[in-house]
Amino acid sequence: MANKIKTSVKKIFQSQLAIPLVALLVLVIFNLIRDPSFFSIVIKKNNLGNTVLSGNLISILNGASELVILSIGMTLVTSACKGQDISIGASAAIAGSIFVKVLRAWSVNGGSLAVALVFACIVAIIFCLLNGVLIAKFNIQPMIASLILYTAGRPIAYWINGGATPNVEGNLLTYVGGFIPHIAIPTPIIIVVIFVVLINLLLKKTTLGLYIQSVGINERAAKLNGINPVVWKLAVFVILGICVTMAGSINVCRIGLINHETILLDIEMDAILAVAIGGNSLGGGKFKLSGSIMGAYIIQALTITLYAMKVSSTAVKAYKAVVIIIIVIAGSPVVKSWISHLKNRISEKSAAKSAAPAVEAK
Repeated sequence: MANKIKTSVKKIFQSQLAIPLVALLVLVIFNLIRDPSFFSIVIKKNNLGNTVLSGNLISILNGASELVILSIGMTLVTSACKGQDISIGASAAIAGSIFVKVLRAWSVNGGSLAVALVFACIVAIIFCLLNGVLIAKFNIQPMIASLILYTAGRPIAYWINGGATPNVEGNLLTYVGGFIPHIAIPTPIIIVVIFVVLINLLLKKTTLGLYIQSVGINERAAKLNGINPVVWKLAVFVILGICVTMAGSINVCRIGLINHETILLDIEMDAILAVAIGGNSLGGGKFKLSGSIMGAYIIQALTITLYAMKVSSTAVKAYKAVVIIIIVIAGSPVVKSWISHLKNRISEKSAAKSAAPAVEAK
């Protein structure tokens, strides 16, 4: 039994998830030493009188919801296109603006919420596909292609609502962005769980995941095997459009308004880092969604940790940058190669030492 556990642990730490697991473990240990009650969960009454769960752990899981969803989309784009879309924050602003505009045209209810989501999703997919066409058909680098929407996206979101920052109110929106009555877990966490399950089913029960990775690993070989790279590159941008719609809509429901300048500001950088921290190659090819999801939660855990340490909001980004650089360097091919070389040398020395007594005995 002990050998099986040892073998399982060894496999995990030799896998792609080694870096995010170590980073998460370090964060957990650090916080438990600094404050043993850091991860404690408290049951309390919110402003509406509902019994809800609260605490740093809930804040991490809840606060990372939009980032987790966008990290999934970014992982698929990175895998298929060998690059990153830096306009997801701007696309989410556009989707959020459409979401608010449709809701303000009617009273907020289940029907209008569904219609608003559909319209926002269609518009977001169209804008994401514009990036996809530039990348798939014209072979423009993903970061350069998405730079156009990164620059123009938020002004477009501003124009959609006539240069205003309109608010939307309704119990249903409060439930989506906060808590559903009699359910103690924040709704965004539940949405993320459902979304992750659906995406995993889509990737595992269809050939989508295989084709995306094939195109990213070797586009020419994929084409020779009858896989159309353009179709599958565009497919990941359709999924990305759904991701930015969900993230933008959740954020609108959280705060009850759309501010094109601040909604999910700089989240594209965090999404790229989540992909990298998760052990996925930023050069495309094979991917592991679980790694990117862990990366998103690590980034949010680091943010909450810094706030708990009374670090000012202006300095948080600097501290995060230093920690993330360390994590990314630790997971780089150069460091991995050095560690592998060091392990081989230690193994050779151990083998030589164990062989020496046997030779002397003879």
